Amino acid sequence: MATSVNPKRFSRTRACLCVLCGLPAAGKSSLSRSVCHAARRRGWRAAVIPYDELIPGQAFNTREAVEDATLQQARTEWKLHRHAVLQCIEKFLDKQEIPLEFPSGVGIDWAAWERCARALLTSPFSPDRDDAAPLLFLLDDNFYYPSMRYEVFQLARKYSLGFCQVYAQCHLDLCVSRNDNRPCPVPTGVIEEMAKRQERPNPIKNPWEAKSIAVDTADKLTNCDIQKVMELISNALSDPLSPVDDDREQKEADRQRCAASVIHQADQACRRLISEAMKKARETGASSQHMRSLAAHLNESKAQFLQRLRGQFLQDPNFSPGEDVDVDRVVKTAVARFDGERQEIMLKIIQNHSDF
Repeated sequence: MATSVNPKRFSRTRACLCVLCGLPAAGKSSLSRSVCHAARRRGWRAAVIPYDELIPGQAFNTREAVEDATLQQARTEWKLHRHAVLQCIEKFLDKQEIPLEFPSGVGIDWAAWERCARALLTSPFSPDRDDAAPLLFLLDDNFYYPSMRYEVFQLARKYSLGFCQVYAQCHLDLCVSRNDNRPCPVPTGVIEEMAKRQERPNPIKNPWEAKSIAVDTADKLTNCDIQKVMELISNALSDPLSPVDDDREQKEADRQRCAASVIHQADQACRRLISEAMKKARETGASSQHMRSLAAHLNESKAQFLQRLRGQFLQDPNFSPGEDVDVDRVVKTAVARFDGERQEIMLKIIQNHSDF
């Protein structure tokens, strides 16, 4: 349905994409509202982009799917909704206006997005200088994978915007307690799983996360907390990113990091399988000679398996560094293959040593 919004253009406007990340109920929404009010008091055009409101509720419910096929389909759908949010921001930046018609297939709550965009149309105190007022997008979501945040970084870089991140730091137990008191709480298991996967901003590991800070949201926010965030955003506005024509180096670095995570987890899982095999052999009364032979064969098989896995993963054309890779699924599938090799090795040694 068409809206009555008058298009406004934002030429030569400074703008910033600020990512607010952390566990559910960590205090991100309260922080984003306080920062948004502080920004508007400065005369900035600011809006909170609340993913929970923009993305349909059923998309979040699919996180509880347990069957592998259903889970994979659910995650794909969820990623499409997340991508739609960034598409709306990009359209706003590219066209420098609110579209007059509902875009087809956008995949988000259009009314919720329009409320966000309207807040960016006029400066609260300088309506005659709209073009001069900075634009601030506060993206409120969990963003527990770096790849999720990197997509926002890429958008900021494409349009030469400021980019920064604020991590809402809050203990898991307190997040669960706060969540339980909400009208529509997230399942506790989902929060606990997110806590295991949460990768907070790490400028040492990811140089593009250089402008990142953590804010303790366990207690009531202070003026000092808000001031710290505002200083970070001001710094990002003053130091916008530069577009790059070729980001192959960054993509390759992301690819290598993800591969390292897969190999590390696969190695740990394989070690556990080898340990189980050795324990089983010991319980059957295997001689020390047979134990040494079994250990040597299993460790050699593991080394070769991990080497093949790394090569296959890096050469997989379906793997894109900008995507959220389901590392657990990749590791689970790969380790199942090694378990088959382990069984074959144990069977051969049993056949070769009748007294095993």
